[in-house]
Amino acid sequence: MTTLDSFLLAFRIVRGNKLRTGITVTIIAFGIMALIGIITATQAMNQSLKESFSSMGANAFSIRYKESTIRFGGRRNVTLTQRGKKEKVSNLDKFIRREDAEFFKANFKFPSWVSIYLRGPNNQECHYEDKKTNPVVSVMGGDENYVLVNGLNIDLGRNLNNLDVQSGRNVCLVGSNVAAKLFGSHPEKCIDKIIRLGSIPYRVIGLLKTKGSSGLSRQDDVIITPYNNCRRLYNSSSSYFVGVMVENVSELDAAVGEAESVFRAVRKLQPIDADNFAIEKSDKFAELFISFLSGITGSAAVIGMITLIGAAIGLMNIMLVAVNERTKEVGLIKAIGGKSKNVRQQFLFESVIISLMGAIIGIILGITLGNIFASFLSTGFVVPWFWVIIGIVICTIVGLAAGIYPAMKAAKLNPIVALRYE
Repeated sequence: MTTLDSFLLAFRIVRGNKLRTGITVTIIAFGIMALIGIITATQAMNQSLKESFSSMGANAFSIRYKESTIRFGGRRNVTLTQRGKKEKVSNLDKFIRREDAEFFKANFKFPSWVSIYLRGPNNQECHYEDKKTNPVVSVMGGDENYVLVNGLNIDLGRNLNNLDVQSGRNVCLVGSNVAAKLFGSHPEKCIDKIIRLGSIPYRVIGLLKTKGSSGLSRQDDVIITPYNNCRRLYNSSSSYFVGVMVENVSELDAAVGEAESVFRAVRKLQPIDADNFAIEKSDKFAELFISFLSGITGSAAVIGMITLIGAAIGLMNIMLVAVNERTKEVGLIKAIGGKSKNVRQQFLFESVIISLMGAIIGIILGITLGNIFASFLSTGFVVPWFWVIIGIVICTIVGLAAGIYPAMKAAKLNPIVALRYE
C-alpha cells in the first residue's frame, strides 16, 4: 500500500462522511474567516488612511501652530523639553498669523514650492441657478502654489494667481463633485459661471481633476478660493498653515531643518526657547493611525487562534470516534498486508484534508467579507497574501496536531483483535 493509496482512501472517506466533515470544516472555516476577514478590512483601512492623509506626497511637509494630536494631562507655566529648552506655555497655542506665513514664504530660500493656506468652513451648500449641492462642501483658502503642493491638478480653466490672492476677490476652483452636482453631465460648463457659496457669489475660474474619496475625506467636494478671501468667511480657521514641497524626497530633511530655522526667526524665539510650532511630514497621520490599527490585527489573530484551538479539539474527538467506528476496517487493512505506517498516514491525511478544506473556505469568506467592508471605503480589492499563507500553514499544523494521536492509536491496533471487533 503506497502513500498515494493512503491519501486517496483518506479522501474518499472524508467525502463519504459529509455530516462529520461539514461540521468540522465549518468550525475551522469560521476561525480562519475571522482572522482573514478582520485583517483584510484592516489593510483596507490602512490604504484608505494613506490616501486620506498623504495626499501631499512624500516630498512635502506642513507648518502649523501646534501638533495635530490629542494631548493628555496638565501643563505647567514653564517646563523643560527633552532638548532642555524652556517651553513657553503662553506661546504654545499662538496662531500663525497671515503676516507670519507671508514673511516665511518671502524668506525661505530653499529650492522648493511654498504655499500659504487657510481652512474655511465645512459642510457648506453651493448653488447655481435652481441646483444645489449636498451640505458636504469644504472651503479652503489657498494661493498660487496650493494646487501643486497638495497634489491636485487642474482639469479645465486656470489656477489662482498672485493678483487673485492679493486682492482677495471672489474667484474659486471647484472640485469635480461640486461641478457635477451643479452642472450635471457637462461639468466643463462651470468655467466663468457664477456660483453661490451660501449667499456669496464666486466666479469659477478652474475645475479640479477628480482626486477620489476615501473613507475619511471627500477630496472632490471642495472649493478653493484665495486665502485673503477665505479669511473673511464665517467659521474660517484662526491660524494659517504653510505647505512646502521639495523637488526630490532626498532633500526633505534638509528643507525641514531650514524651515525650522526660518520659522524660529518668524516667531522671534531665543536659542534657549523650545519651538512653539509644529512641522509635520505629509505621511505622519497615516503612520499614526496605522499604528493604532496594528492592535486590531493582533486581536484578530487572537480570535482566530482561539477558534482554531477549539476546532482542533473538536477534530481530535471526531477522529477518535472514527478510529472506534472503523476498528474492523483497520484490522482488514493490516490483514491484507497494510503496515502501521499506512494506517497512520491514512488518518493523518484525513485530518489534514478536513483542516485544509476549512482553511480554503474560511479564506474565501474572509477575503469576501473584508472586501465588502473595503468597498465602503472606496479602496481597491485587498488580498492579505502573507496572512493567507499563514492561515494555510496554521490549519495544516492544526490538522496534524489533531490527527496524530488518533492516527497512532489506530496504527497500534492488533489486526486479529480489530477484525473481531463489533
